[in-house]
Amino acid sequence: MVLHPKAKVREAGQDVTFCCKASGTPAPKKYYWYHNGTLLERKAQQSSGRLALRGLAPEQAGTYHCKASSEAGAIRSAPAQLTVLARGQQSCRAQPEPSLVELPSECPQDATGSRYYNVGRCPPAPCAGDLSEPSGCGAEAGRCCGVRRMELREIPCAGSLLPVKVVAECGCGPCAQPRVLVQGRVTAADTGEPLRFGQIFLGGRKVGFTGYKGSFTIEVPPDTQRLVARFVDRQQRFVDAVKVLPFDRRGGTVYQEVKMLRKKEPVDLDGSRSNAIPLGEAGGREPVGELVLPAGAFLRPSGEVFNGTVKASVTFLDPRDLATASAASSDLSFANAEGEIVPLRTYGMFAVDFREGESGAALQAGPLQVRMDAGQVWMPEHLQKMKLWSLNPDTGLWEEEGVLRPAGGSRRKREERTFLVGNLEIRERRLFNLDVPEDRRCFVKVRAYSNEKFNPYEQLEGVVVSLINLEPQPGFPTNPRAWGRFDSVVTGPNGACLPAFCDGRRPDAYSAYVTATLGGEELEAVASSPKLNPGAVGVSQPYLGKLGYRRSDHDDPDLKKTAFQINVAKPDPNNVDESNGPIYSYRSLEECEEAPVSANHLRFYRVEVDKYEYNVVPFKESDVTSWTGDYLAWWPNPQEFRACFIKVQIEGPQEYMVRSRNAGGSHPRTRGQLYGLRDARSVRDSQLEGTSGACVEFKCSGMLFDQSLVDRTLVSVVPQGSCRRTAVNGLLRDYLSRHPPLADNNHTGAFTMLAPVDPLGHNYGIYTVTDQNPRLAKEIAIGRCFDGTSDGFSREMKATTGTAVTFTCQERPPGRESFFQRLLTAPAEA
Repeated sequence: MVLHPKAKVREAGQDVTFCCKASGTPAPKKYYWYHNGTLLERKAQQSSGRLALRGLAPEQAGTYHCKASSEAGAIRSAPAQLTVLARGQQSCRAQPEPSLVELPSECPQDATGSRYYNVGRCPPAPCAGDLSEPSGCGAEAGRCCGVRRMELREIPCAGSLLPVKVVAECGCGPCAQPRVLVQGRVTAADTGEPLRFGQIFLGGRKVGFTGYKGSFTIEVPPDTQRLVARFVDRQQRFVDAVKVLPFDRRGGTVYQEVKMLRKKEPVDLDGSRSNAIPLGEAGGREPVGELVLPAGAFLRPSGEVFNGTVKASVTFLDPRDLATASAASSDLSFANAEGEIVPLRTYGMFAVDFREGESGAALQAGPLQVRMDAGQVWMPEHLQKMKLWSLNPDTGLWEEEGVLRPAGGSRRKREERTFLVGNLEIRERRLFNLDVPEDRRCFVKVRAYSNEKFNPYEQLEGVVVSLINLEPQPGFPTNPRAWGRFDSVVTGPNGACLPAFCDGRRPDAYSAYVTATLGGEELEAVASSPKLNPGAVGVSQPYLGKLGYRRSDHDDPDLKKTAFQINVAKPDPNNVDESNGPIYSYRSLEECEEAPVSANHLRFYRVEVDKYEYNVVPFKESDVTSWTGDYLAWWPNPQEFRACFIKVQIEGPQEYMVRSRNAGGSHPRTRGQLYGLRDARSVRDSQLEGTSGACVEFKCSGMLFDQSLVDRTLVSVVPQGSCRRTAVNGLLRDYLSRHPPLADNNHTGAFTMLAPVDPLGHNYGIYTVTDQNPRLAKEIAIGRCFDGTSDGFSREMKATTGTAVTFTCQERPPGRESFFQRLLTAPAEA
């Protein structure tokens, strides 16, 4: 499906047109349209994928999708929502929705000490189309609900006034068209070696190369529902990696680590004789099966039989090895007879590469036999459903090659064993799979939070949550014997729903291993030991006990805390305790996606570091559509984010909070007005006693949102304590003196500068990174700042390397501040 219908909003009596388009060989000849899952009979068997509805009535609201078919099969589009409003009804309310931001610690807003302030937001929902919009199948700009007016307020704060811009009115306007990107790195699954200058394909089209360190950036084409990328090693050391990459449709960048499977060393075969190649004999295990190639099975592309020496490489990806899951190709899905994309459960994949011994020319093969040991199939019902599949590298979907049927005794030493046998011909496709369709499916609800407080308004969006289905050993749920499939989903404003195999009769028939990453950073799961806290996990008892929740360090505290494992126990519809998540039946996807935050769900969170960010113009970095064009916006360009950090060295007996205050410095519209505040706690240098370093973000100088004039941000860096400035980086001082005006630096307890426009490097103590994802830009800049280099990345502070300014601080004198510190750290019984 290359064109999917789009969501529309119309008033009653208006017209609407939905469009879809499919491609294939042979070309699809018929299109069928469905409303809320029911076939629209009069619209069946159309030769074009266009549905026109005239004079809409309220009952025509709902979801619409199309199905295209030919003699080769069928494929369904994604559903599109049609909203039908009453005449005159507004689709975008002028009154903003509540949206809370956290104020600085010195700004409590009420008697309870709350520091959250309602700045409002406009939901980015589509607005009703008007009669002037085109009714064809061309591109529609569309209209969306957005900010129409903002107003400036001042909040009393520690004897001063803190400015904040709040949404005063919402209205319809042109929809934002943010860039949608996927970035990441491609490395070998066994050694971590990067894929240098590998080719990248979308469909059959080459779109670029990986970098020297294996990095890549892919811009997601418009209307993409399923992003399938193929990574090719031009040196042929690795098996081609076909990946279905998750992305955020609302814009911004999602980071993804891609693992490639190293090709097995080829063996020499005599093409004139019969040969057998085992599948999955590594690690002392019994092979899953074998390829049996009769004499004369190897063919040149012309069809000529090749009887010479064959270099044969067969690389088997064994699901009995849990470490191989990340290197598997595609997402183990196929299109069924109705065109619906449904999951497979794998028993192993294999890639073949046959070449002439002397010339190295590629060979084809067939017909040959694939023999699978029935003893390796642990679920008896799968014996009758086992099939052989090949991967379509353009669509990322597996397509059926044949059925594996029980046969008699084995060859040679395994006469007592039963095999499943199928036939295969190897032509253009070289990646195959031993799989069964699995219809026992559920969804798992997961949310990610910015810290361990799990506040509903501090959820993280753009987090990649990955789920690997495991099949446990009977009686040993924590020791799985194989993985079956994997899926990744990106969190939105209401979390994520991950597909998973499940079972209603045996809760432990399938288990799931779940992880979450944000820009390459692993998030932590909620602890399961020494005591399980249902309130922290997010799931109430007794369902939590049935799920058997365990964090990855449950039995060994030295292990990482970044994953959890559960039994995917299908909810019992007759049990009220299991009707509120976090597991939902497959037909309840909408219920899962729209579940309130109070419903059961599983949780990840960022390890809360001592830092704080405040923007005068609120912006949610995980949602590019929340950007508002304003002279005081911290990020002036929603298509490109430039993060700037300054490295501060502190000589003192403890760690200190360091604040940057960022205001307009040279632009006539913003001079003296606050852009925002940033706080960061210094981190001790493990090699130097009494020395710590802080990487503090500041607003980069440059064009403001109107792109007309440059503003040099006035940045003041102040450690919070009894500190005095003792040194400034000589290169930075010389640069600032050569680029006037100079900022007033009379206060010895601070460092003030008009920030440089040029992207200075580590020699100046300034670290600048530009990216389409603000979080990723900041993570990279912080890593370089910690390391003190221009292209390194470290989480260990090197406080004296690449610093901009040095402060010497004393221990705080006894008084109110130390009293509050003692109060906060007092034991519970005090």
